[in-house]
Amino acid sequence: MQITKYEHACLVLEQDGDKLIVDPGVYTRPIEGQADVAAVVLTHMHDDHCFEEQLDRIVALNPNVKIFGTDEVRERLAKSRPGLATTAVHHGDFYEVGAFTLEFFGDMHAEIHRSIPLIQNCGVMINSKLYYPGDSFTQPDREVELLACPSSAPWLKISEVMDFVAAVKPKRSMATHNVHLSELGHTMNNGRIQAVTEAAGGSFEFLQPGQSTTV
Repeated sequence: MQITKYEHACLVLEQDGDKLIVDPGVYTRPIEGQADVAAVVLTHMHDDHCFEEQLDRIVALNPNVKIFGTDEVRERLAKSRPGLATTAVHHGDFYEVGAFTLEFFGDMHAEIHRSIPLIQNCGVMINSKLYYPGDSFTQPDREVELLACPSSAPWLKISEVMDFVAAVKPKRSMATHNVHLSELGHTMNNGRIQAVTEAAGGSFEFLQPGQSTTV
């Protein structure tokens, strides 16, 4: 399975001629020219993960694409794009679509601040290999071959990220959710994630937008 990192939290996965797009948000370049998309996963309803104009581009080339998101994502899209059929997902749900299996973990977004209401969030395990928690520190219930690890956000501090990686103990980790960082910020936060990953015997990689890896 090939994983291409796009800006911020967006990943495009390819397996056996099918594609899966995760969290094509407002901070990501326009998702254009992507055919053979079997599904889109939206971990939660924030604009940097769920953005209607991105979905319009994807659906234009893939009218039968399956869209998966939280209840709040489905409610948002029912109002803004009533023609889109969105499947609501919850902790423990399992779906097969095209060449992909999708297993969902967790229920809530990490706290940004006590004054800001919490929203729903579901992490996703794809093909039992790649795990992406969305905006949360929800741990999956099994070994993770590749962890797409958020490295910067208003809702995290690096000590929490390090504890999360230490608990998951992935064989490999890669940085994502990182549009907020400068070059020096990437170096600092990536170094922390790398150190914790390697302490458990794993390896870390940093992909620039447009670069790919396989798992």
